[in-house]
Amino acid sequence: MTKTVLISGGGIAGPALAYWLRRQGFTPTIVELAPSPRPGGQTVDIRGTSKVVAERMGLMPAIKRAQLHERGLAYVRADGRTAAEMSVELLDGAGAIADIEILRGDLAGILHDATSNDIEYLYGDSIAALDQDATGVDVTFTSGTQLRFDLVVGADGVHSRVRKLAFGPEEDFVHHLGGYTSFFTVESPEPLNHWMKIYSAPGGRWVGLRPDHDERYAKALLSFRSPLLNYDRHDVDALKALLVRRFTGLGWHTGHILAALPDADDFYFDSTSRVVVPDWSRGRVVLVGDAGYCGSPLAGHGTALSLVGAYVLAGELAAADGDHVRAFPSYQAEMQAYVDQRMELPPGGIKMAMPMTALGIRFRDASTRLMTSRLLAPALARMAAAVPDRIELKDCSVQWRDPVGVTAEETE
Repeated sequence: MTKTVLISGGGIAGPALAYWLRRQGFTPTIVELAPSPRPGGQTVDIRGTSKVVAERMGLMPAIKRAQLHERGLAYVRADGRTAAEMSVELLDGAGAIADIEILRGDLAGILHDATSNDIEYLYGDSIAALDQDATGVDVTFTSGTQLRFDLVVGADGVHSRVRKLAFGPEEDFVHHLGGYTSFFTVESPEPLNHWMKIYSAPGGRWVGLRPDHDERYAKALLSFRSPLLNYDRHDVDALKALLVRRFTGLGWHTGHILAALPDADDFYFDSTSRVVVPDWSRGRVVLVGDAGYCGSPLAGHGTALSLVGAYVLAGELAAADGDHVRAFPSYQAEMQAYVDQRMELPPGGIKMAMPMTALGIRFRDASTRLMTSRLLAPALARMAAAVPDRIELKDCSVQWRDPVGVTAEETE
């Protein structure tokens, strides 16, 4: 039986889920608040099991064409000298920088291109209300449109509207880890030579630059430690002013970055938070990706969890012939160990990554140099290789067929 599925969120998890659902004979629709696909954004990575999903989607050629060939992460001092560095090769792509890094907007664009021909996108709209019963979900959109769907999926990120409507208030599921992060594009003040560079200042502050496709530009990063702040995340001017107050007077390229801040048209700001939802479904509503499980930027793996979660959710719905009562618990059971693993924070968490004192910064840099030394680096690489993703994807290429009878295997 064909099932209609409304997916809230047109970023990564939403289109990936729609891709797989469409191949199984479902009729997915994506609603996205933005007026059109959003380009740019921060750099994300594809690693481990998510590479397998991307390969089964036939997207790896496009991803490799769009990827940023980053060489690694370097901590720098106020005068620009390197204090410590970790190359991609050191951990075979399992470290802070993966072997496949790509701008979030580029990956979203690839997923959009793979789905836009046969999946309806409702741009510039969002869900205002959900009313579910035994046979479906009545959805009221902010535009005033009212439609009915068999199932609804929240793939709308950390601040999920679907989760708020169907599960409860955000504060029940989003846990602040003690920091805030912003990204935006600037003219590059120096050749980065494909390295991500981070300058740490006392007070738990990071000033970073990350390569862009065009070497004339870079993605700027301003992050700081702080208890919860009371702010309007839609008031961009106020958030930019907050950053100016926090970072004025610091060294390295901070002045250059702050000077570009007022005119940044791709500005992003958010808290460093984890999303923990004990049960990912409520009746006919289910969550995927950051809306249901997010370890924060400190943990990473958000894109991987989105791609893998979309694949598993679609697979369980297909295996259950669309019966959400069976499919949703099976989806969580398949994903839970992997989610738990990839939501783990690195040793020391935000305190180690963003020290409050000059002594703490020197200790972190010295620890990094020790871990990347000839003595310890090989052992570290072996340890990373010995911890595979805690999930084994089902190979559904034989049983999964789209409406015209083409298998996933035949299109790759």
